[in-house]
Amino acid sequence: MKINIRSNAGVCRCLGAWLFWATLPLFAEPAGTPFHGQVFDESRMPISGARVVLTPGGLRTSGFSTITTQTGEFTLPLEPGDYRLNISADGFLDNAQAVKVLSTPAAGIEVVLQVSGQRTSITVSEAAGYQVMSTITATKTSTPLLDTPQSITIVNRELIRDQLMMSMADVVRYTPGITMAQGEGHRDAPVIRGNVSTSDFFVNGVRDDAQYLRDLYNVERVEAIKGPNAMIFGRGGGGGVLNRVTKEASSTPLRELFLQGGSFGNKRVGADFGQAITDKVAMRLNGVYENSNSFRDYFNLERYGIAPTVTIAMTDTVRIRLSYEYFHDGRTTDRGLPSFEGRPSSAHRSTFFGNPKESRAHVDVNLGTATIERQRGKLNMKNTTLFGAYDKFYQNVFPGGLNAAGTTVSLSGYNNATQRTNLFNQTDVTYLGATGPVRHTLLGGAELGRQGTDNLRETAYFNNMATSINVPFQSPTDFTPVNFRQSASDANNRPVNTIAAGYFQDQISLSRYVQIVGGVRVDRFDLQIRNNRNGESRRRVDNLFSPRAGIILKPLTPLAIYANYSVSYLPSSGDQFSSLDATSETLKPEKFTNYEAGVKWDLRRYLSMTAATYRLNRTNTRAVNPNNPALIVQTGSQRTNGFEFGVNGNITRAWTVAGGYSYQDAFINSPTSAARLGAKVALVPQQTVSLWNNYRLNSRISAGLGIVRQGAMWAGFDNAVTVPGFTRADVALFYSINEKIRLQANVENVTDNRYFVTAHSNNNIMPGYARAIRVGLTTRF
Repeated sequence: MKINIRSNAGVCRCLGAWLFWATLPLFAEPAGTPFHGQVFDESRMPISGARVVLTPGGLRTSGFSTITTQTGEFTLPLEPGDYRLNISADGFLDNAQAVKVLSTPAAGIEVVLQVSGQRTSITVSEAAGYQVMSTITATKTSTPLLDTPQSITIVNRELIRDQLMMSMADVVRYTPGITMAQGEGHRDAPVIRGNVSTSDFFVNGVRDDAQYLRDLYNVERVEAIKGPNAMIFGRGGGGGVLNRVTKEASSTPLRELFLQGGSFGNKRVGADFGQAITDKVAMRLNGVYENSNSFRDYFNLERYGIAPTVTIAMTDTVRIRLSYEYFHDGRTTDRGLPSFEGRPSSAHRSTFFGNPKESRAHVDVNLGTATIERQRGKLNMKNTTLFGAYDKFYQNVFPGGLNAAGTTVSLSGYNNATQRTNLFNQTDVTYLGATGPVRHTLLGGAELGRQGTDNLRETAYFNNMATSINVPFQSPTDFTPVNFRQSASDANNRPVNTIAAGYFQDQISLSRYVQIVGGVRVDRFDLQIRNNRNGESRRRVDNLFSPRAGIILKPLTPLAIYANYSVSYLPSSGDQFSSLDATSETLKPEKFTNYEAGVKWDLRRYLSMTAATYRLNRTNTRAVNPNNPALIVQTGSQRTNGFEFGVNGNITRAWTVAGGYSYQDAFINSPTSAARLGAKVALVPQQTVSLWNNYRLNSRISAGLGIVRQGAMWAGFDNAVTVPGFTRADVALFYSINEKIRLQANVENVTDNRYFVTAHSNNNIMPGYARAIRVGLTTRF
């Protein structure tokens, strides 16, 4: 990869400034005495994410708190004196002890946490909680969710397992403020706070932006980090991002097999094996295979994946993590039903519109990651390199509009082949320091990346002549011969995108009651596109300046009141930077500005409630033409005013919940010829409510009940077609035969309601799933 030093001078100056300010604390002695420690389990493996609280003697409320790093270490600058140390982590007994901080630095304390009896009970009864206390992703430092000034919803592996989740659409079902667009039946397309995207996906904090449908077989948890996040993640992320945290190798032995079968030919098998190879090397292997049909006629899905990981403890302070994933997904491309007279048509929900023989999609994904992390006292250094290769093809023959009498429907089609290679390198340096009584967690980092893509699109010609045909509405599955070849407007190009970025952040603890988070990122986004049809090349360079600022007030240790301001940008080439013409080459990037205030409250150790209100402004916007999905049109600017409420954790020892409520008013507030003033943004229901309940009846049996209520929404921004609201109920039953075998049965849409869950345009509306039963068997040995 070649980097033009002259063209990246601005970024270099920013990186130079960052290096100057970031290294200042290395030469300054904090006013307080650093109190060091490291937390282990009984096998001497470090415990990351453990909560550490040091309370000065005589106080019964607030204390100084932090979270252990990946190596189990923590550091807090403290005034000399007597303290009460309390360390807690999920699945372990709390450790509480008195400690004395001297005026001169002392050797670090080592704490070994014992596995709790409750943890053993959880393994037998399979009633683990859904709460996650901290994340590294939102700030690139290990930070409690309580101390992160933005709305975050985390779906952990227990909730994924209990609901038999297999896709990102399953994940967002119980995530306030997010719905999933249809994505033409072949890609994930979340709508986050009124903004639809196909590229705001990350894996372990690194961009994974190709268009495909992701699986959850090797996922530890999925993090929905809402609001503009460019300071951490770079371009895009205007409404938020979805980050998959994958499973890692550890020394804990693991042998697990999973079998699933159910309605509509559902068949799925998974495996998760892990163990220590030596005292310094551990390996883990995850795999999945699925071959299933659907309630939709002619639909078939086959996917499989394998994901080995290795963790190497080079020394006590240096750790290397290597991972690789190969994933294949092949399926029928299904774009649902057309509309008629402003609502979804009356066709049976199983009816396939188009030609299923010519509607197929497949993707092959290769992802390789190497991470090196070193902890040196108060300094933590982390470098991650990700290489991704994506080979994607989809083809579809799909419905357009009905005629005025509702007797015939038009069909058209196209295919698209995309090959992409991603190479990203991120370096993060974190430093814990203090200025007098003020504590700092400083982050400085840089990211370099290169993305090369080849795009080729072809149009469908029926009987090698017409680009559309009309078929009877009563029998719209059609097998007319189709040839695919390029039309005058079809793409055949190669975009190459290079990224250079630097960022700096300071998390400031002014006292036990006030914290401030501030940061800025500077990106240089350089896109060059060559049109292979005529040899024409175009280029656009954007220098993006993305700030973030937040304040957290903590009148009580478990209560946080916060406010946040953040900005993100999306270059004019869009989510996938697949085209750049004479018009878009001159357009400014889209800008996302978010104002948010909220409350987070840990009611008790395993129960959290959150509430947030926000205003998100988006300018220079574009959207899919609701009557011709192949075209993108300008829509002026839009605004989303919203409120979110979330609950997660244990109401009682036996009753666990996850879900929330969201209110969103997303509308066009600056019109264009394509979008009128006040028009509602597509695929944004004004209100959604979801609540999943798991109730443990005894040590072996528990039952689940989930309720989802989604309000009506518009299929397109022209507000011509309504996708009706719906209520859906799911139930589940869990039975632990013994400590090693668990059986579960999940029933989706138990009342068998006919409803519509999402859309891609006015005439691509997707019915919700018919009643389906799935049975899962998990065995450990």
